Amino acid sequence: MRNKKIKTFYTPKQVCFDSIKEKSYSQSPLKPALLIDKINNSEYSDMLEITDFQPIQKEDYKLAHTDTYINNVYNKTGNYNSNGIPWSENLVESLPYTTGSLYNACKYAILNPETVCFAPVSGMHHAMPNNGSGFCTFSGQVVSAIKIYNEFGLSGAYLDLDGHYGNSIEDTRDFNPLLNKAIPKGCNINIEYGYENASYVQKLKEELQILGELIKSDKIHYVVFAHGADSHIQDDLSSGTCGTEYWEMCSEVFAEWVNQISKEIGKPLPVILALFGGYRKDNYDVVLDLHTNSLIHISNIVCKSKFNKLLSIPRIKGEKQNKEFNNIDY
Repeated sequence: MRNKKIKTFYTPKQVCFDSIKEKSYSQSPLKPALLIDKINNSEYSDMLEITDFQPIQKEDYKLAHTDTYINNVYNKTGNYNSNGIPWSENLVESLPYTTGSLYNACKYAILNPETVCFAPVSGMHHAMPNNGSGFCTFSGQVVSAIKIYNEFGLSGAYLDLDGHYGNSIEDTRDFNPLLNKAIPKGCNINIEYGYENASYVQKLKEELQILGELIKSDKIHYVVFAHGADSHIQDDLSSGTCGTEYWEMCSEVFAEWVNQISKEIGKPLPVILALFGGYRKDNYDVVLDLHTNSLIHISNIVCKSKFNKLLSIPRIKGEKQNKEFNNIDY
């Protein structure tokens, strides 16, 4: 039996509130606070169990990054701003908590597999050993995975359904070969460009089938589901991947797969949820609503909750769509 509530590793310390006054295009540093506040003040407040946690240490970033780059970020020198986000002391202070959220969520899920865990984090999957990129400062998922492997000898898989390819895992394999054991090759799962709507969902099902075999053969021991909102067609930085119906269907497909694979292995599969991307300058609530709906689907299917209402996602006025999307009910 799964616990009813999704254990959520959140603290205001993981939030860069300076991103408001610094007018950052990306709201990733602020998104955890916006999302948690939105859910806590809604009819879905019982869905999450908020828990505090300890941050990782600055030294932990050496698992994925050079000393030079780490010091550049901390000291505002060199390529400190290669992430594309305005630098501030608040940003630097938040980073160990952001990675700490993911690491502690993974650790808890491994020790308590009956509980679905949630790390409300983003700004990770484009960072590289020598620099940041694409609103991402440090490779939090690389650091977390290697720490988990060092402690437990367990390997994980990332289902990265962000709208942009998560390159940081692949770009770190040569820098730290231990990553090949922590996240084996082929287990940084991204849906390539060219798949849209039904074909996107079908590709996800195919990837899940392959991943399921790895789990049943005891090669993968936990799964992180990062459902980035920028794979939604209305996102500012979307390449036109999924309409609302299909975007949310991905959460349902994943949740049903979790139940099935858990049944097949005879125990709950450790599951961790994350946020990753999402950009809507005109209406950021759409990003938050998408993430909320994804959580609701997983809560209902995996945790057996009974939320019978989803948030509606409004269409952008004057939105141009391909014929394939004309009949989608947004």
